[in-house]
Amino acid sequence: MFEGFTRSEIKTSGARIVTLVGGSGPPILLMHGNPFSHLSWHKIAPRLAQEFTVVATDLRGYGDSEKPPGGEDHCNYSFRAMAQDQLEVMAALGFRRFYAAGHDRGARVLHRMCLDHPEAVMRAAILDIIPQHHLLSHVTRAWATFSWHWFFMIQPYDFPERLMSADPDFFIERKLSKTNQGLSFFDPAALDEYKRYFRNPATVHAMCEDYRATHGIDLAMDEKDFAAGRKTTCPLLLLWGATGGVGRNHSAMEIWPRYASNIVAGKALPCGHYLSEEAPEETYHELRAFFAPQQGGDSESEAARSRRATSAKTP
Repeated sequence: MFEGFTRSEIKTSGARIVTLVGGSGPPILLMHGNPFSHLSWHKIAPRLAQEFTVVATDLRGYGDSEKPPGGEDHCNYSFRAMAQDQLEVMAALGFRRFYAAGHDRGARVLHRMCLDHPEAVMRAAILDIIPQHHLLSHVTRAWATFSWHWFFMIQPYDFPERLMSADPDFFIERKLSKTNQGLSFFDPAALDEYKRYFRNPATVHAMCEDYRATHGIDLAMDEKDFAAGRKTTCPLLLLWGATGGVGRNHSAMEIWPRYASNIVAGKALPCGHYLSEEAPEETYHELRAFFAPQQGGDSESEAARSRRATSAKTP
């Protein structure tokens, strides 16, 4: 699925991160959502690699990346900790500044990265999320019903872990069958891998720790930033599925300006939640257009530095 990419494992200060690198040109970091891995980008990454250096990773706790203990306050699975992994991966590859796209949990990692490290992210594409600060501050019956796993997975250890692991393949299939299309748009080989990851109890626990952190330490960070009026400042592209939870129940272009000061564009794509697997053609074209070298924007010298770093550092 990632022909021409080089796979490695990069040790950060907090975890060992599975990393795939392919292509040449300005660097783009791709971060997946729950319950996936880098494989969720397999329909898009090889095409982007024709013009960019594409870095696709498994977030800590996901895929085959390391699954460190969560800690008493689950801080090791905060979006800040996950973002730090990704920054260190990119630095190890020679990239101090880069483009980035994130879907679902990866988009939340990217949102935090843009807040904490605005000097690192040149442009950011956020796929199919509303900031968790807004969601958890405006819980509705409709959203809680649709996003039931947010409240199930945060229950104390090891209640959700035991139930999810009792029949992991059933849980994955049920969770991913959110539309009338069911599982039809997932590549069978990718779906088999998603199931393989989830059969590992350590992965299930790490995912729960991720959601527990969201309702605790992540929310505390968000509340502090929101009260201080801190917003992301880099150019931002918002994409969401027209028939997914964001498209049906939220007005993304009304909510996101409360959290981001430089929204370039927002667009609904003809799909549900899983943009890169349900609507790969449309998702690719939107990302490619957004990250293409900008006239008078992201400077040509920055792209040139990225290309030099790529040739020097890519394994």
